[in-house]
Amino acid sequence: MLNALHNEALGKLVLRLGVGCLILLHGIAKLIEPGTLSWIGDRIAAQGLPTFLAYGVLIGEVIAPLMAILGWQARLAGLLMAANMVVAIVLVHSGELFTLAGNGGWSLELQGLFLFGALAIVFLGSGRLALHPD
Repeated sequence: MLNALHNEALGKLVLRLGVGCLILLHGIAKLIEPGTLSWIGDRIAAQGLPTFLAYGVLIGEVIAPLMAILGWQARLAGLLMAANMVVAIVLVHSGELFTLAGNGGWSLELQGLFLFGALAIVFLGSGRLALHPD
């Protein structure tokens, strides 16, 4: 029975699908509501950077999650998603970095799970159940 629970390929697939699908939903929301990209551009401009960098969020929240879901260049996809989350934390959530939510959890639980899940994909790779196993 315990041997049936030891399945690295399935675990990597669950991780890729979970992180990829959940981040992809954020990217789809940005595609549906393009004003979000303008808002991100304003945040980037406030840091003295060019606003066109806001389109990078589409790489981190649409292209990279699709790559992870399919298992094509999964390590690169994980790196892109992790970088996207670091930028999001710095630009939008830095004031919450050391705070707790009303329920006692970290205020950045979601961002943290996305970041660390993406990093796990970087280190674990796609597994056998992938379009291009690595």
